[in-house]
Amino acid sequence: MSTQPGFKSPADCPAIIPVFPLPGALLLPRGQMPLNIFEPRYLAMVDDALRSERIIGMIQPDLDGGGSPLSPRLYRVGCAGRISQFAEAGDGRYLISLTGVSRFRVESELAVTTAYRRCQVSYDAFAQDFEARAGEEAVDREGVLRTLRNFIEANELQVDWAGIEEAPNEALVNALCMMSPFGVREKQAMLEAPDLKTRAEVLIAVTEMELVRASGSEPTLQ
Repeated sequence: MSTQPGFKSPADCPAIIPVFPLPGALLLPRGQMPLNIFEPRYLAMVDDALRSERIIGMIQPDLDGGGSPLSPRLYRVGCAGRISQFAEAGDGRYLISLTGVSRFRVESELAVTTAYRRCQVSYDAFAQDFEARAGEEAVDREGVLRTLRNFIEANELQVDWAGIEEAPNEALVNALCMMSPFGVREKQAMLEAPDLKTRAEVLIAVTEMELVRASGSEPTLQ
């Protein structure tokens, strides 16, 4: 089962893609990311993507890594998404949804005449992203759910527990990572985790640290 029709392996994906730097935005393979596009340069990016492979690379700016405010340095790893839904709002905005295809590593940023940025990328290090539900059996599902319950109780949130209980491990872990309220570095650690098991472990660790921080207590050594 492939991630997207036509994208079954790294070789199927375009080597040069437009990139959308957005802090805190985490897209993962087979995840769904809604976007409200209103800046002229990104409206143009969507127009161009729709005329080609419909691929946009979501990537976080490394705000501590240098560059300029208008062109900050990028993290080296992002995730390519295919435009799977598109609608025009009456005020000129685009409402789109990206479906995650695969993570990529930036090899170089191109000198461009477009208002948006484009990069040459490689997907070779993330071949398993094209295999749906890879590594699910290794995930500590009970640990994920236990940590989620603690976070929900601490923040007095309401969730659809029936939907959570029915979700396969990949969908559960990736959706929780994408929706998590954590910062750029934490989101990047989840993105760059080598496999689903490790991503779940990062999610648990980051959530537990946040719970300790929010409670004002010091962690105890066992």
